[in-house]
Amino acid sequence: MIRMHDPFRRAQLAIAALFLFLGFQYATWVSRLPALKTDLDLSAAQVGLLLMAGGAGAVISFPLVPPAMKRLGSRLVSLLSALALGLILLVLAVTPNYPVTLLVICLDGVAVGFLNVAMNAQGAALEVQYGRTVMARFHATFSAGSLSAALLAVGVNLFTSSLAVHFTAAALLLLLAVGLTQSGLLPQDQQPDATPEKAAEQAADSASEQEEQPKRRLVLPTRVTIWMGLAMVFGTVTEGAMNDWSSLYLKDIAEAGPKVTPLGIAVVSGMMVLARIFADGWRARWGDGRIVVAGSALAGAGLAVALLAGGVLPALLGFACVGLGVAAVTPCVYVAAARQGPDALALVAAMGTIGLLAGPPVIGFIASGSSLTWGMGAIAVSAALVSLCATRIRWSALVPA
Repeated sequence: MIRMHDPFRRAQLAIAALFLFLGFQYATWVSRLPALKTDLDLSAAQVGLLLMAGGAGAVISFPLVPPAMKRLGSRLVSLLSALALGLILLVLAVTPNYPVTLLVICLDGVAVGFLNVAMNAQGAALEVQYGRTVMARFHATFSAGSLSAALLAVGVNLFTSSLAVHFTAAALLLLLAVGLTQSGLLPQDQQPDATPEKAAEQAADSASEQEEQPKRRLVLPTRVTIWMGLAMVFGTVTEGAMNDWSSLYLKDIAEAGPKVTPLGIAVVSGMMVLARIFADGWRARWGDGRIVVAGSALAGAGLAVALLAGGVLPALLGFACVGLGVAAVTPCVYVAAARQGPDALALVAAMGTIGLLAGPPVIGFIASGSSLTWGMGAIAVSAALVSLCATRIRWSALVPA
């Protein structure tokens, strides 16, 4: 296992490994969808259902995550879900038919839901324990994991088309990475908003917990948590829909050539990764709230102006504004939700998944009913709504790592 003298850097490396793990694991099996489609003789509709099964599994995990986090802690939940995701890759390589594959992908979504909440809880706890901003770079590491998985898929395909070889190699790399760094994970989750008054209140709640437990089976989200969830929904709608529709907009509306259309997603994702590398410094300088409000406003306004102007170059500039503007939304909202506890974090994570699932088809419905320009306009509105929701959230102030 990796040993480092600086406990902050050691924990940062271990938590980054979790983010890398999740991006790598997801991109590994998604990159081989064509092979899965061929091996199982699937239709396009069946492939779409397969993708939805993963999202459905993540949503199913929502009520299960908070009690697991409270009972086991984010460290153990992270390790168990990472182990499950590694084993799922091995099983996915040998699934005999479509129904079994559908079940495996759904279970993958459940494990993703657990790891997503637990690793963000670890990242938020690290920020609180050391008073330093790191979450945006963790999310950049997730993107780096996806890129690494794509490169591995290309490399493996040069030698063999076997899913078993590819997924086994990927699973071993993933489990090795977590095994080498897991000792650096934080042993206990932090309670960042604990003040003496709040601590006394929590102690009183704990003392009466047994008496009130029959009346407190259902914990309703607070108003602040709902605003966080809405910000996450609109943010992931913006992010997911841009990834799915930007290239098609360039082709059908801006009339770009085939060599230019792939630049749509490349500009959005490239700007997002670049912004996340520097976003922690911005957060420390200006605060999470200002970054989210200003960034999402930039995304909405930039895309709206690009749509009004028309053409390829304005579109690419508008897409860059979106990638730059929404890059910090997800990391900042996760940190704010983690400060409210595992229930809020699980709810916000589930709403983010709903946004990723619902965003692209909703834009498709709008485009089919009017035009893709109006559909992209809805994405601009969604980004603007993030800015509105962000004004209702309590934000933290930390220093850069």
